[in-house]
Amino acid sequence: MHLKNDSAQAPEVRSSRREALHALVEQLRLEQLEKNLFRGTSSDIGAPAVFGGQVLGQALMAAARTVDAHAAHSLHGYFLRAGDKKAPIVYDVERIRDGGSFTTRRVVAVQHGEAIFTMSASFHRREAGVEHQRAMPAVPGPDTLQEQTHQPLSLPIDFRFADGRPPLGRSTWAPAAQTWLRTVDRLPDDPLLHQAMLAYASDYSLLGVAMQPHGLDFRNPKVQGVSLDHAMWFHRDFRCDDWLLYEADSPSAYGSRGFCRGSLFSHDGQLVASVAQEGLVRVRA
Repeated sequence: MHLKNDSAQAPEVRSSRREALHALVEQLRLEQLEKNLFRGTSSDIGAPAVFGGQVLGQALMAAARTVDAHAAHSLHGYFLRAGDKKAPIVYDVERIRDGGSFTTRRVVAVQHGEAIFTMSASFHRREAGVEHQRAMPAVPGPDTLQEQTHQPLSLPIDFRFADGRPPLGRSTWAPAAQTWLRTVDRLPDDPLLHQAMLAYASDYSLLGVAMQPHGLDFRNPKVQGVSLDHAMWFHRDFRCDDWLLYEADSPSAYGSRGFCRGSLFSHDGQLVASVAQEGLVRVRA
């Protein structure tokens, strides 16, 4: 797969980011320790703790590895403690229910003997039914937008702003965002891997939308921004190595908590997933 506007980044930068993607794919696949136990490692993307999207993706993969013939349609997770980037994470899967149409799993992510994350996930046997969706908003296409050259070498996702908002921390901006995203290289033809990769990507910038009206961002040393919970619904098939439009907004921030929600559309306008998240947005004196 060749990226548009590749010239914005030097070949060594593109190579580094592709290597980061391939490493992430291996991390998402996990090591199976026992029938319901899996172990994963972490990447350092510059955050003080394990990136929440990584834990989301790994937990989904662990749950799905215990399910036959059903595809994930929803997940609801809670971040309990900051993860240690240097220590492995053990994912303990509980088989709550195996049904003809729906299967349910509960996952607890453990480090140093303590739970750092818990998630419930539901899986649905594919079946036909009624269909409708909201329309994708009209935005400039990804090929017309410049690649964000400031993106870190460890980031395996290409993000391109479709709404013209200013760089982080430059000024205030409405609590909304429209961003194209895709992985920096082609992924294997594994639908579960694409779901886990989208769970990873969906956590990357969502809480930042709640900070925009206040001129805040994660790089500000006075800002403590932490995901508290994350919910996701998968509606239709998609590929995470094809362009997806991530439309997000934050309808409320109060009591040091910001609530954000998002819709993800394929390049041809299909609504493929929805996301909701509440996070801590605390400004230290």
